[in-house]
Amino acid sequence: MAEKAGIVFAHGLWADGSCFSKLIPTLQAEGHTVFASQHGLDSLESDVACVTRTINHVPGPVVLVGHSYGGVLLTKAGTHDRVGALVYIAALCPDEDETAQEQQDKYARTPIFEHVEVGDNRVWLRESGTAHFCGDLPAAEQKLVLATGAAPVADLFDQQVPGTAWRTKPSWYIVANNDHTVNPDLERAGAERMGAKTVAVDSSHVPMLSHPDVVLDVIRDAAKSL
Repeated sequence: MAEKAGIVFAHGLWADGSCFSKLIPTLQAEGHTVFASQHGLDSLESDVACVTRTINHVPGPVVLVGHSYGGVLLTKAGTHDRVGALVYIAALCPDEDETAQEQQDKYARTPIFEHVEVGDNRVWLRESGTAHFCGDLPAAEQKLVLATGAAPVADLFDQQVPGTAWRTKPSWYIVANNDHTVNPDLERAGAERMGAKTVAVDSSHVPMLSHPDVVLDVIRDAAKSL
């Protein structure tokens, strides 16, 4: 058994594991084994399988942390028997009987969707969209986010696999008050529905990059619970 909880990260759309780069070194220095799932956004099933493989690779009880669409992966892969806590960052968290798109459709459409385009059956974020995705980052960091972001298959949010981990696992939720990508009302309602311990921050969609200290404190709290 690991001395401290392992940490597994799951990224969302227009991102890869590097979106957690301001968190990982600190958590490693504090003694946690940390891995970020590098799923390809090719299908919900394959992304969940990638997160599950990553969980299998990390020793001890695991805190599973997901950003945005990564919250869907937490909800599905988090049923793993070694996952002891879930941390949602401005994340989707559909129930068993709803897809990620159906959860989003219950709330007002956010500005980000006016700044995407479909090519090769992938949904690409335009440069103009970074203001709505990560607009509280310096310009150079916004360009890096755009350059390293993976584009999802066009129907990813309509796909479904079983699993609703937040119904049986303790959950934490970071609400991004100034989010233009996932509706903050969805975030607040999702956190309330799952009974999550909730922290709100005046952030864009990427609090792990714009407010890493806030996110680190939440992850530490979740890890202590194990």
